[in-house]
Amino acid sequence: MKATPLVWTGRVLSALFVLFMLGASAAPKLMGMPIASEIMAGLGWSTDYVLPIGVLEVALTLLYICRPTSVLAAILFMGLFGGAIATNLRADQPLFSHTLFSIYLALFMWGGLWLRDEKLRALFPWRRHD
Repeated sequence: MKATPLVWTGRVLSALFVLFMLGASAAPKLMGMPIASEIMAGLGWSTDYVLPIGVLEVALTLLYICRPTSVLAAILFMGLFGGAIATNLRADQPLFSHTLFSIYLALFMWGGLWLRDEKLRALFPWRRHD
């Protein structure tokens, strides 16, 4: 069966999400880059949490890549994103660039999944009011 443009759009959105999570979020944490510790300390978190959060991000991203566990991963990611939003709110970070960034990631994550998964589209249909 040939993939539709809808499915390809979903794959692209999902790929962008995965690349961001692995390259820009998890990699600095796992590689011990100073920027990861600086950001965590600036948000009021102990730098001891940098590595565990990086491992969690990689684990959830791998679950998201695997089709049978992708919805579970998306749900678990929402917990991580909720924590990030709460942390940024508490630290009084800028709203649109920092605090809501997790919402932007969630839109890519869920949007990509919804577009590429027919069962998810059936579960959450797009309804137009006529």
